[in-house]
Amino acid sequence: MSQAYGYAALSSDQPLTAFAFERREPGPDDVRIEILYCGVCHSDLHTARNEWQNTLYPSVPGHEIVGRVTAVGGNVKDFKVGDLAGVGCIVDSCRSCASCKEGEEQYCENGFTGTYNGPLFGGENTYGGYSDQIVVDAKYVLQIRHDEAQLAAVAPLLCAGITTYSPLAHWKVGPGSKVGVVGLGGLGHMAVKIAKAMGAHVVLFTTSPNKRDDALRLGADEVVVSKDEAQMAAQGSTLDFIVNTVAAPHNLDPFLNALKRDGTMALVGAPDQPHPSPGVFNLILKRRSIAGSLIGGIRETQEMLDFCARHGIVSDIETIRMDAINDAYERMLKGDVKYRFVIDMATLKA
Repeated sequence: MSQAYGYAALSSDQPLTAFAFERREPGPDDVRIEILYCGVCHSDLHTARNEWQNTLYPSVPGHEIVGRVTAVGGNVKDFKVGDLAGVGCIVDSCRSCASCKEGEEQYCENGFTGTYNGPLFGGENTYGGYSDQIVVDAKYVLQIRHDEAQLAAVAPLLCAGITTYSPLAHWKVGPGSKVGVVGLGGLGHMAVKIAKAMGAHVVLFTTSPNKRDDALRLGADEVVVSKDEAQMAAQGSTLDFIVNTVAAPHNLDPFLNALKRDGTMALVGAPDQPHPSPGVFNLILKRRSIAGSLIGGIRETQEMLDFCARHGIVSDIETIRMDAINDAYERMLKGDVKYRFVIDMATLKA
């Protein structure tokens, strides 16, 4: 075992604090990574504060990890010491169910193991990226092909990027598609960038008129203020697909109305309370669908990283010190970040 250092939540009602713990030594199939940057996801806050009622304490959050390989096991062929590498939301799965065999580990029928907070259906705790190092089975480690100067802004791709890329790819968004993105936050701004790079016409829905200029800068072709009934009505039956990134309960019907016949709205935001039930006639009269999507498997996450590298896509970020994480959580709750916090791990011991 080797000594690791990071920040942890020790209970739901305490701020995160400095924390020392042990990582395993790399085995024959493992990669050890010196963590250089870790993105801050809203899931980190939910977990630290036990808002999903499943937190294992002490909790070291962080699943948007990028860094440099410092050791590899004897069986590892795809990584060498000095390589840039990433770790996303998954560090293990059963590897034997149909989903795992198809490269869809996020839907592992026996529950994937999260980068932090342990296996989905219970088991030993795992510690995430708010730390100086991590050891991960090479099967769950990702190659980073972006320029190293962009490394901090690459980190959020490991969750926000794949969470939005996966539904866009699954529902075959491309040239000729008209795609709606609901919400312009950490997920929404990635959805706009990725959908645009795929060749779609992108419509951004926001409750905040003052986000118009930024949405256009990020690549949106149109910006619709969703509280404006006339603007919403003008989008009626025009969209092929919608990615809804909002993580708070809200009325889905106005967005369903914007879908064409056979259109789909994929929900990727995870509110702590259910959305109000949509009107059945909004679905049946035009054969519309509401779907959900959860991150992506390792194969698809690598595909997303390579796509983003080819198209020069990274997240818009604000870099913070490790000891600023509690203030960052409060700012994140207020929407006071454009659009993702990333922790510079060089500040962990500074």
